[in-house]
Amino acid sequence: MKTKRARAAVAVLIFLIAAALQCRAFDRPAPTILLSNDDGIGAPGLLALFESLSRVGTVTVVATVNDQSGVSHAMTTGRLIAVRESACGGGKWYGTDATPAASVRLGIEALLPGKPDFVITGINRGENVGLVTYYSATVAAAREAAFLGIPAISVNLQKGPSMDYGPAAAFTAALVREFIRQGHGKGIFLNVNFPNLPREKIRGIRITRQDVRPTAEFYEKRESRDGQAFYWPSYKTLPAGPEGTDSWAVANGYIAITPLSLDQTDAAGLESLKGLEKLDWK
Repeated sequence: MKTKRARAAVAVLIFLIAAALQCRAFDRPAPTILLSNDDGIGAPGLLALFESLSRVGTVTVVATVNDQSGVSHAMTTGRLIAVRESACGGGKWYGTDATPAASVRLGIEALLPGKPDFVITGINRGENVGLVTYYSATVAAAREAAFLGIPAISVNLQKGPSMDYGPAAAFTAALVREFIRQGHGKGIFLNVNFPNLPREKIRGIRITRQDVRPTAEFYEKRESRDGQAFYWPSYKTLPAGPEGTDSWAVANGYIAITPLSLDQTDAAGLESLKGLEKLDWK
């Protein structure tokens, strides 16, 4: 009899603890998310992310008014930055004439009431794999947040004749939910590339390393009637690299998640160059 009572008491205790934890989860404030991009505030990928992430937390958009693809990590300095505020979908939207990285910094430092829990950038129209990540303003905008210790994710959709941003937006929301469950994913700086495929044809998820091959760049010469030379720049998308790289994963129908680092120090070079500390240069 005593054993049954003890078991019943333990069961009640477990139930009360579980209920308390569940209530605590419900009481947890919704995460704040700063959303940005480099394709411009009117881009469909940005809207798709806003709609999806609004089911996860409180989303504020701070994005450039114009397309600024390829400006890398340029910062807007030495002039006033124009900002126009509007409301859409229950959230605040800020359009700026700053670069994407500067827009994120402006949002964190001045426009939001406090530091956001996450910064998400995208969905970029086109993949950002390999060394293109150094040119990408979508990646740079996320990197700017990572500089400040804020979990940051850049999201990109492989370019194709038609662009359905819905699956990539839904995946990003699921990814953010998982990081919330784990404890806000501190220290995260991820570059996510989504294959341009119907949801049912995506083969899975791969954690990848960055392909380090350069893209093929071309400069087509053109001349005006008065003989002035001009060059039209273009490039070819990086073909699939070795298995395990971001380019391989996307080309083979996988979602590529690449963790990026802020420390660009070459560890091998750090050791091999130690002898230069004794260089006689005076």
